[in-house]
Amino acid sequence: MAVKIRLARRGRKKAATYDIVVADARAPRDGRFIEKLGTYNPNTNPATITYDGDRAFYWVMTGAQPTETVRAMLAYRGVLLRRHLQLGVVKGALTQEVADQRYQDWLSEKDAKIEAKKTGLVDTKTEARAAALAAETKVKDARSAALAKKQADALAAATPAPAAAAEGEATEGSTETAETSAEAAA
Repeated sequence: MAVKIRLARRGRKKAATYDIVVADARAPRDGRFIEKLGTYNPNTNPATITYDGDRAFYWVMTGAQPTETVRAMLAYRGVLLRRHLQLGVVKGALTQEVADQRYQDWLSEKDAKIEAKKTGLVDTKTEARAAALAAETKVKDARSAALAKKQADALAAATPAPAAAAEGEATEGSTETAETSAEAAA
């Protein structure tokens, strides 16, 4: 019986989540399985992978063949590195303590990278939100300035009519004054 570690699809349409399962290679994708190892949610950034590392390690050491996607996930989470180190212990290349120490060092470094990515994404998101708010404020100020100018122009267009009439009277009065002074001089 060929045993595979693969994904079984769950979730609703266009929002799939997957179970990481150990199954007979002849079983249907979403059908019968031997053991459920964990879940994989690609809809989050970074993708969420929760699994039982000890059971995954057991199945990999037993000879279960992971699919390409699951192999990438197991490598990402260090199960394949742990297998590699364990094979080194079996062959006598290193001791169990050294292998465990190397694995723990790698695991802590990987967790730090994942946390850095998460905080980087949050920081990028807040910076983008602040930039969008600043751009929105700038557009709002430009619109309010244009509206104020339009209202001032409308007010100026409405008020100059009486002012023009007053100017016209003042001009007529000055013309009359000029005419009377010309008559007085003659």
